[in-house]
Amino acid sequence: MEAARVAGDLIRRYIGRPEQTLIKSSPHDLVTEVDKACQDVIMDILSQMYPESAFLGEEAVAPGSVAATLAAQEADRRFLWVVDPIDGTLNFIRGLPACTVSIGLVVLGEPVVGVIYDPLRDEMFAGITGQGAALNGAPMRVSDVDDLSSALLASGLPTGDYRGKNAEQIRRFGYQVRNVRAFGSAAMHLAYVAAGRLDGFWENDLNAWDLLAGAVLVKAAGGEITDALGAPYTLETRHVAATNGRIHSELLRDLDVDHPLQSS
Repeated sequence: MEAARVAGDLIRRYIGRPEQTLIKSSPHDLVTEVDKACQDVIMDILSQMYPESAFLGEEAVAPGSVAATLAAQEADRRFLWVVDPIDGTLNFIRGLPACTVSIGLVVLGEPVVGVIYDPLRDEMFAGITGQGAALNGAPMRVSDVDDLSSALLASGLPTGDYRGKNAEQIRRFGYQVRNVRAFGSAAMHLAYVAAGRLDGFWENDLNAWDLLAGAVLVKAAGGEITDALGAPYTLETRHVAATNGRIHSELLRDLDVDHPLQSS
């Protein structure tokens, strides 16, 4: 939480006015010098506190290369921190108040800690596997909506090849559920599922740094998270579905997974 707050201070200071914006893998995938500065400060703080740490950060690895990166980690590293320094970079660039710091911890291969910080609302979502989740220190739980037609869902438009598929799913769910939101931050969506603000979230072609912290939060708050085919969530999951658990089977059924989605 300390590392997330320090990075959050940088987001508040520079939102809407980064000095430099670069295109990464596609015109939809952007990065700024503030993303790099936030990641550096997070890694510095955690490295000092936990010298045995390894890191998987968005600004240090290409999308989709999670498995190769994990294989390259030193075998004696106990802690793996999975970091998205600014989830919602386009929002950050344009001054839209929907960007978060996402930090997840994997211990000996198991996701155990998730922290997602919204510096613009000063909201700290934190959870530990098996120990519950909290928002600014107060316990939080997923919603109790049990009918997909009454659900408030969220999704987004990924930067890669599945952009059109996700858009089609959003259009279709718009007729089936109460409403669909798209805040532009997968981490925020997952935090909101954990807090009961949203009943479910899905999106295709994401990465470990988009999902790890939020996955811990959703499970710690009593929800369910899988890949789009219903297999258990892992670090290699790219196409994700997260819900309060009550509508999970309905959401998976209606995702129309009869297409070339794979779990990683």
